[in-house]
Amino acid sequence: MLENFTKQLVAGKPLEAEQVRRAVAGLTAEAISPEIKADFLIALACKGESPLEIAAFAEALRGMSIPPPLEPATRAGEILDIVGTGGDRAGTFNISTTAAIICAAAGVTVAKHGNRAVTSKAGSADVLEALGIKIDLSPEAAARELQKHQFAFFFAPNYHPAFKHIAAARKLCAERGQRTIFNLLGPLLNPAHPSAMLLGVAQPGLCEPLAQVLQSLGVRRAMVVCGRISAPAAPGIFVDELSTLGENTIAEFYQERGFAVSSTWPEVPAGPEVTLEDLRGGDKFQNAEIVRRILRGEERGPKREAVLLNAGAGLFIAGKCRSLAAGRELAAAVIDGGLAQQKLAALTEGD
Repeated sequence: MLENFTKQLVAGKPLEAEQVRRAVAGLTAEAISPEIKADFLIALACKGESPLEIAAFAEALRGMSIPPPLEPATRAGEILDIVGTGGDRAGTFNISTTAAIICAAAGVTVAKHGNRAVTSKAGSADVLEALGIKIDLSPEAAARELQKHQFAFFFAPNYHPAFKHIAAARKLCAERGQRTIFNLLGPLLNPAHPSAMLLGVAQPGLCEPLAQVLQSLGVRRAMVVCGRISAPAAPGIFVDELSTLGENTIAEFYQERGFAVSSTWPEVPAGPEVTLEDLRGGDKFQNAEIVRRILRGEERGPKREAVLLNAGAGLFIAGKCRSLAAGRELAAAVIDGGLAQQKLAALTEGD
């Protein structure tokens, strides 16, 4: 079956939704060899994944995931995730994770879905663990944490058991230098099924198709972003978050306002020239210390500004503010008023 689909993709013909469901069944079957699976994934990537194919893959894999038992009151409210696809290789610190904690401190329910690092030194799971936040929670414990603290981490391996039968094929693809659809799917598979998302991607051309996918998956409010680094020392580099160093491509939709695509320059405070080096991080322990300094209000420079921009967008998407500018102001107030530090303390102390 997968071999037939591979031939179809090599011929440039897209998969229909039912074919995708059958392909996912094949990819997650233990009896099919990793080589056959890898050939299929590479053929799909070489053809180029359509929004319909990505959405169908996400739907099928979400159906195989373990759902956390969220309380009805939690499910009825807005649930936010701030996440990036990774793969930008820019080496920035964990901006999205820091922004997510700030949004939770502002009263937004944040279900953070992620894993350990694949293309960076410290993924969301790594830095949260270094901060002292429990990451390897059972679905039941994560649901309780979300209700109690308005923040919980949903560690991907605990929710997607079928992925163990795809790992060898993904490794083969990586050895051949080929990305696969799974580089895009991770942020779409949050088992808490967030209603609002700030999703960062590493290529501007992915913003609109992935926004269409999120909309088809039932997300109510979302912004898919890709930031350009315009610094002379880093030409042509993009980051999977809103950038304070250049133009941002944004595809956004809101249940009440429809769909829009734009490119915009963020309004950031005037000051010294900022470079990519100012936003770089290190290993999980170095990044954890950066996060602590920002949440304590001790970091006042470019790293704080990058976090405020992304946290402000998260607060806006979650309906906490009426504009990005108001979101940035609220994020700054949450830090300077001590709420961000208090939230981190509550998450690490487990009270």
